[in-house]
Amino acid sequence: MYVGIDLGTSGVKAVVIDDDQRVVAEKSSRPLEVSRPHRGWSEQDPDTWWDAVAEAMDGLKADAPAALAAVRGIGLSGQMYGATLLDRADRPIRPAILWNDTRTARECRILEERAPDVVSIAGRRPTPGTTATKLMWLKDAEPDAFDRVETVLLPKDYVRLKLTGDKASDKADSSGTLWMDVAARDWSDRLLAASGMERRQMPALYEGTEATGRLRPALAERWGMAVPPVVAAGGGDNACGACGTGLVRPGDGTVSLGTSGVLFVATDAARPSPDHAIETLCHAVPDVWHHMSVVLSATASLNWLAKLLRRPAADLIRALGPAPRPATALLFLPFLDGCWSPQADADVRGAFVGLSHGTGEEEMTAAVLQGVVFSFLEAADAFRANGLGFDRLLGIGGGSRSDLWLSMVATALGVTVAVPTASELGAAFGAARLGLIAATGAPPLDVLTQPAIAREVAPTAAHAAGYRAAFEAWHALYAPVRAASAALART
Repeated sequence: MYVGIDLGTSGVKAVVIDDDQRVVAEKSSRPLEVSRPHRGWSEQDPDTWWDAVAEAMDGLKADAPAALAAVRGIGLSGQMYGATLLDRADRPIRPAILWNDTRTARECRILEERAPDVVSIAGRRPTPGTTATKLMWLKDAEPDAFDRVETVLLPKDYVRLKLTGDKASDKADSSGTLWMDVAARDWSDRLLAASGMERRQMPALYEGTEATGRLRPALAERWGMAVPPVVAAGGGDNACGACGTGLVRPGDGTVSLGTSGVLFVATDAARPSPDHAIETLCHAVPDVWHHMSVVLSATASLNWLAKLLRRPAADLIRALGPAPRPATALLFLPFLDGCWSPQADADVRGAFVGLSHGTGEEEMTAAVLQGVVFSFLEAADAFRANGLGFDRLLGIGGGSRSDLWLSMVATALGVTVAVPTASELGAAFGAARLGLIAATGAPPLDVLTQPAIAREVAPTAAHAAGYRAAFEAWHALYAPVRAASAALART
């Protein structure tokens, strides 16, 4: 048996799989809270992560004690980019600064000035949310806290520290920090120095398929495990999601409709993108990389509208019917948390354009869904401009339950979207697979196969031109909305 633990922004999921990769048990924790004390800030208490992991694992023991007793490997997945700052006693110094925190636009500019070759080393331009810029902000804004930083860990690696006592990380998750030479798959002393950090403050690096240590004996006893299992390096949630759906060969890709949205395509080499804020990261398996673009508010945009209208999100989508027609009378820019990729803009905010007396719930819902889709289309255009081709994507995340939304994605991007079985277990399942590889030494490509497909959603050719025209109108709104956002921020 093998366990996969996925530390998300809103909670923890844990699954147990057997040697045939069948899910035999799963458990989720209670929701995690995000603190937003200032505009653009997003923070969490690291110890709540550990409480959530312990709750999920305790639940697995209660539900499936025999399965948990036979566990040989554990894999870790987690929200990326978060700066977990530890003192000499390995205690958190302050709340962790999360992936969707956008306070560091100034630090991004400074880092590019200090290291003009950052794109060629780190594989992407600095954007708010990246770990390196968070530490630069801390040095100026909270110097006493910065001086106490002994170790910086990513969120799931703080969980690893609690599980094993090891300060370790995987190359996939760590390549998003802006402290790594992505092509060399190692820390970059140059980029560390440019942000005021040293290699000694970084965890040891492993490929995602390698074991970093074993579970503490006391925890193995708590969860009824006969022998403390190995803990795999694992990966960030997007790399683990790709491992869960077998997207580990060049050209394999996925579109994730979760709280945030992600476009992810695997590549055979690091492909820095100097013209766009596209991430080029290491994959969780050796000698594979990937392009990634993050839409900060994907289903979060729909859930915001549902809360505003006091209607369940599923009911809002259901009222639209099946037709993926482009919306042109009302457009929505989904920048509720700013824009991260493929344009880096921490200050821009969301907007409806085209509201009238005739605007109702259906028009607003369609515009919100389409606005998220157009953020994906903007990223897809940037991927293709960087020489990366793809014509099929796997659809995962909670939003993939909507064939309407997937049809809009397929038509706008000109791709077929295939929905795998158990798509919502992607990251936790992928982490469990990495735990299996670390425990058994099995060849990664033998384990990380693609799952059965539940359904496929093809583009609707009749609406393709309409979506492109609507996209051009949507894209033209970016500059004026950005200017309005900056003006409002000054008031």
